[in-house]
Amino acid sequence: MPGMGIHLTAIHYVYLAFIVFIMTLLIRRRDTTMICVAGIFVLGLIATETLSGSVTGVFNSFVYATRELLGTIMIISIIVAMSQVLMRTGINETMIAPLTRFIRTPAVAFWGIGLIMMVTSWFFWPSPAVALIGAVLLPVAVRVGLPALGAAMAMNLFGHGIALSGDYIIQGAPKLTADAAGLPVSSVMEASVPLVIVMGLVTTVTAFWMMRRDLKRGTWRDGLVTGKNLTPSVSAEEEEEQAVVSPGVKKGLAIAIPLLFLIDVLAMFLLHLQGGDATALVGGTAVFILIVVTLLAHRNRGLEKVTSYLIDGFVFGFKVFGPVIPIAAFFYLGDSAFTELFGQVLPEASHGIVNDLGVALAGVVPLNGAVGAITLTIIGAITGLDGSGFSGISLAGSVAQLFAAATHTGAATLTALGQVAAIWVGGGTLIPWALIPAAAICGVSPFELARRNLKPVLIGLGVTTIVAMFLL
Repeated sequence: MPGMGIHLTAIHYVYLAFIVFIMTLLIRRRDTTMICVAGIFVLGLIATETLSGSVTGVFNSFVYATRELLGTIMIISIIVAMSQVLMRTGINETMIAPLTRFIRTPAVAFWGIGLIMMVTSWFFWPSPAVALIGAVLLPVAVRVGLPALGAAMAMNLFGHGIALSGDYIIQGAPKLTADAAGLPVSSVMEASVPLVIVMGLVTTVTAFWMMRRDLKRGTWRDGLVTGKNLTPSVSAEEEEEQAVVSPGVKKGLAIAIPLLFLIDVLAMFLLHLQGGDATALVGGTAVFILIVVTLLAHRNRGLEKVTSYLIDGFVFGFKVFGPVIPIAAFFYLGDSAFTELFGQVLPEASHGIVNDLGVALAGVVPLNGAVGAITLTIIGAITGLDGSGFSGISLAGSVAQLFAAATHTGAATLTALGQVAAIWVGGGTLIPWALIPAAAICGVSPFELARRNLKPVLIGLGVTTIVAMFLL
C-alpha cells in the first residue's frame, strides 16, 4: 500500500501525545483550550524552528479554524435569531401546537426526534437537517420533559451517527471508502447495513438508558450554555415594546413558515443541493422569515429590531464557538492545515499527521481477521479525530484492502467498519466542534454533549467490531 513505510517524525509523536492529553482532560471534564494552544505552539516551534513562526502559527490556526467553521457559525446564529422572534411573538407556540398531540412523553420525544432526524439526514445530510428539525421540535421536546441535552443527543446520534455513517442516499461516504479499497460502492453499502444497524441500536439504546438512569438518580447535567437555551431573555425595556401579532396573522405565519422550510426540502431534492448549498438555502430562508416577522411584529421599530435580533443570534453563535475554535485549530493541524500554516516540513510521502499515524498503526499489528477488525475500528476512530469524519475514510478503505488481501477476509466488511468508526467519531458525535450544530440549536455545551455521547459510542464501536469479526 502506498505510504505504508511512512517515516514518523517528532511532529507525529508530539501531536499524538497532545491528543492523548486532550482526550484525558475531556473525559475528566476539564477545559482544554490552554493545552490546545500549547500544542499548536510546540508543533509550530518544531516545524519552523523559530519563536515568531510558532507564535504567529497559533493566531493563523485560529483564523483557519474560524474559516472552516464559519458556515456553521452563520447558520446557527441565523436560526437562533429567527427562533427568538418566533418565540417573542408566540408564533412558535402556534406552530408546534399540533405536534404536542403526538409527542407526549420524553421517550416519544427522544425517539421521534431521532427517527425524523435520521430520515431527513439521509436525504440532505445532518447539518441542514439539524437547523430544520431543532427549531421546530426542540420546544415540544422540552415541554414534555425531555432535557435539551437529551434532544441534542437524539439529533446528533441519529443524524451525524446513523444517517451519516451509512449515507445510503447521497453515497458520499461509501464512494470514498469503496474507491480507496478498489470495490464497487454497492458492495460496501451492503456490507455496512448490519454494522450501521448494530452500531445505531447499541449506541442510541445505551444513550437513552443512561439518560433515564441519571435523571432518576438526579445526577443529570443538562449542560446549558451559560444557563440559557434558545429561549430569549426579555428585559423590562423590551417587554414594554414587545410586539403582538393578531391571532389571524399568527396562525397564518405558523402555517407559512413550516411550508417554506418544506419547500426548501423539496428544492434540495429537485435541485440536488447538498452540504453547504443545502445549509445556505435554509439559512437564507430563515433570514427572510426573520425580516418579515419582525416587520409585522414591531412595525415602526421593525428596521432596528431586525438588526437587534441578528446581533443576538451572532452573540449566541460566537459564544458557543468561542471555546471550540482553539480545539478545532489544533485538530485541523492533523490534516492539510499543517502544511498550509507551517509549510512542507512533513515527509514527502505524508498524507497528513493523522493519516500517517493510522498508516503506521496498520504497519505494526499482526495480520488476521480479528485483529484486522479491531485495527480498522481504531484507524477509523483515529482518522476521525480531525473532526471531519470524511478526511480519513479513504485511508480506512486502503487499509481494509491491505488486510483483506493478507488474510483473505471480507474486504467490503472491513471497509464498511472503518467507515462507520471514522464517521461516528469524526462526523459529529464525539469531537466537540463537529457536533456543534446540534449542541448550538439546543443551547447546550458541545463538550457536555460529547461527554454524554462518549460511553454509548465507545460501547457501540466495541459491539460493532465484534459483530464485524463474525461477518468476515
